[in-house]
Amino acid sequence: MSTQSVPASKSVPWLIIICGCLIAAITFGPRSAMGFFQLPMLAEKGWDRTTFGLAMAIQNLFWGLGLPFFGAIADRFGTWRVLALGGVIYAAGLVLMATASSVTMLNVGGGVLVGLGVAAGSFSIVLAAFARHTPPEKRSIVFGIGTAAGSAGMFIFAPISQGLIDSYGWSDSLVIMAVMMLAIPVLAMPLYGNSRGNAAARAQIQQTVTEALREAFSHGSFTLLVAGFFVCGFQVAFITAHFPAYIGDLGIDARYAVIALALIGFFNIIGSLGAGVIGQKYSKPHFLAWIYIGRSVAVTAFLLLPQTPASVVIFAIVMGLLWLSTVPPTNALVAIMFGTRHLGLLGGMVFLSHQIGSFLGVWLGGYLYDRFGSYDPVWWLGVALGIFAAIVHWPIKEQPVERMQLAAAE
Repeated sequence: MSTQSVPASKSVPWLIIICGCLIAAITFGPRSAMGFFQLPMLAEKGWDRTTFGLAMAIQNLFWGLGLPFFGAIADRFGTWRVLALGGVIYAAGLVLMATASSVTMLNVGGGVLVGLGVAAGSFSIVLAAFARHTPPEKRSIVFGIGTAAGSAGMFIFAPISQGLIDSYGWSDSLVIMAVMMLAIPVLAMPLYGNSRGNAAARAQIQQTVTEALREAFSHGSFTLLVAGFFVCGFQVAFITAHFPAYIGDLGIDARYAVIALALIGFFNIIGSLGAGVIGQKYSKPHFLAWIYIGRSVAVTAFLLLPQTPASVVIFAIVMGLLWLSTVPPTNALVAIMFGTRHLGLLGGMVFLSHQIGSFLGVWLGGYLYDRFGSYDPVWWLGVALGIFAAIVHWPIKEQPVERMQLAAAE
């Protein structure tokens, strides 16, 4: 696809938004439903939860490692190419996971390839494209719409995944979802252009990748944002991978795991859209701090109060509202600080921290369960990390770096 210039516009490019949202939903849906595959896969293969947890942890790690790389490619050579490649890699990973006859195949397919596929079609890539085509005063809301689309994918794929597993088995279900991934290259066609394709980006000081990274990591607010987003990954990845099994351990009917993840996905839509609106009007760093405090309070209440089907539903609703509501203000802060020239790269670096947290959340969930017979240590670690995240987000400054302030004053 061409990387021709994209004219500056004060309107919202709805074709790009719609296609990007569909890609976010298709990409985020299957990987958020991986928890449903754990028990039937382990029952057939004879593996333990540490084995599955490690594969999902590798998936999250390579999702994070791939993001800065794919983000830089999208910034330079165009978003469409990266999204199309991601769809193909994602499909290959799901097929390899479905046919895995060894732990190595599971780690390569469900871990490395699916992780790289999600990275190439992730929020950071899609939202960076949105930012380049959308005026600054509308970015937070558009980011909220894009994040809500990913949430819709979680809501839709929770019952779809369980239904497919019940009808066709876990292996064939993964193959069916692999075929779905091949729609991404077609949907990605309107998301042409790169970071040099609009007037705002061309007006910014042109930096090399090395210069952009050096500037970002020497900026105090950016490093705090990176540290805080680690916690988001730890919390949500642990729940995504292990909550269905946790519900089973409580003796609660398995259908409530489907209901819970579907509710998280549905209320995540509301939370993401609300975060886009709130982040446009109020302090993004302080809003993020309150989100993390809310998560810690919700988990504490869930663990200390009687755990029943009703409490599972209430917990899912609350966590859904707080689930990906961190994404719109976090990405908006990166765009405010550094502009859109290297937004794919820098947004990817922030998300790499998120995925390192995801790796630890998923892996520790399986490892500590096999060691202690309980998920409680990881739950309480997540509570403590939520408080830490609230503390580090509070002093973040919501303003451009000095070079951009000087350029705006000229």
